[in-house]
Amino acid sequence: MDKEAPPSDALGLVNLASPRMGSKINSVSDDFFAEAPRMLADTVPVFIPDKFDNHGKWMDGWESRRRRHGGHDWCIIELGETGIVRLVDINTAHFTGNYPPGAMIEAAYCEDGNSDKAEWKQLVAETKLGPDAHHMHEAEDIGPVNMIRLNIYPDGGIARLRLFGEVVRDWSGYADTITEISALRAGGCILGYNDAHYGDVNALLSEGRGTTMGDGWETRRRREPGHDWIVVKLATAGLISEIEVDTAHFKGNYPDRCSIQAAMVTGDVSLDEAENWPELMAEQSLSADTIHRFGADKIADIGAINTVRLNIFPDGGVSRLRLFGKAVG
Repeated sequence: MDKEAPPSDALGLVNLASPRMGSKINSVSDDFFAEAPRMLADTVPVFIPDKFDNHGKWMDGWESRRRRHGGHDWCIIELGETGIVRLVDINTAHFTGNYPPGAMIEAAYCEDGNSDKAEWKQLVAETKLGPDAHHMHEAEDIGPVNMIRLNIYPDGGIARLRLFGEVVRDWSGYADTITEISALRAGGCILGYNDAHYGDVNALLSEGRGTTMGDGWETRRRREPGHDWIVVKLATAGLISEIEVDTAHFKGNYPDRCSIQAAMVTGDVSLDEAENWPELMAEQSLSADTIHRFGADKIADIGAINTVRLNIFPDGGVSRLRLFGKAVG
């Protein structure tokens, strides 16, 4: 399936509703035509004209049956990580005669994950929806949440729901612990890149090893001088002691070498200035389908950092990037 590029307004944020974040469906009023978990998939929704199942036309998203006795349908999502939602995308792609005319989103923080105890607050006011379209909305600032309730009026289908925001985590207890401070689930995120023709850039910071060659960041074949790069904001500032670069499944298209630059940035990050950041790790040779671990002997002492630029020479694919260290501040 095709990759999905987040809107420019979402750069620097993570999709809190992503399965990569551990998010899942908690409960749903009805998903007769299309099961609710499809709505959270990280892929671009597709339409397959001749695909049907026992319930009717197969649709890539969440779709309820036609409601005949009043009320409306809803779906509750349990976020894998507590976070603050900033931007919402309700996508009705391929739902043309079966989209909901309206939707509203509520959110809550539940200590024990029990939605029955939720004190719902409005995250996105009731809004009109149209067919086969993205519907972007700024979210109300209601603080950290871990439960989301999507209400649709009265019924119909939503292809994808994206909740772009920031992970909220107390880092005060990590000052003496080596932890993965680049991880997506911890709040690490992609700020920009020069090319991401293949794969999914968010996979680069995800858990586990890549499952396929598509589960990672891959650039096109470079036919001109230069090299490719990607900039990552760490979940928190830290002192780096170990770096892992994994080329899982990249065998005929792994980069020949890589290096990492880094900085402690206050305010907005300039992607153009990133090429002048100090070197955290000098160029290192890479191999096919291999986990490369680089220790303190390969890492420069440049102090605490919160942003890195991974350079690959000249092009290719990297499945995972992990930076381990002690949190600072």
